[in-house]
Amino acid sequence: MVEKLGRVLVVDDDEVIRQLIAVNLQLEGFDVATAVDGRDCLDKVREVSPDVITLDVMMPRLDGWITAVRLREDPDTAHIRVVMITARAQERDLDRGMEIGVDAYVTKPFDPAELIRTVRRLSADRPAEQAPRPPGPRPPS
Repeated sequence: MVEKLGRVLVVDDDEVIRQLIAVNLQLEGFDVATAVDGRDCLDKVREVSPDVITLDVMMPRLDGWITAVRLREDPDTAHIRVVMITARAQERDLDRGMEIGVDAYVTKPFDPAELIRTVRRLSADRPAEQAPRPPGPRPPS
């Protein structure tokens, strides 16, 4: 029996990138859900109960920075590992991520193998009391 590596919520407004990330993570053995932007992420996060969130920075409605802040401010989601996926990785951006509590950065264009290694490492590093977690309050459909 193949053991699932963890649950990942992939958040990106670009459908091609979202599916590229999701498929690569699924092939690696992760349970993957997707969201189209930050607001969709915040709406789904409790239902999905991810171990790791990959979060694009530049998105409509609610960008990755604001989404990461809201995740960190909420005691129910503050423990979730966050990987920012961004074309912007200047020192200013990295400092901002550190202040927010982002766990890792992957710069676009990215190597899917690098992203998988990063997600695998963060998923494996989750606190013991968080692994494994049952799905959120709603039963699966």
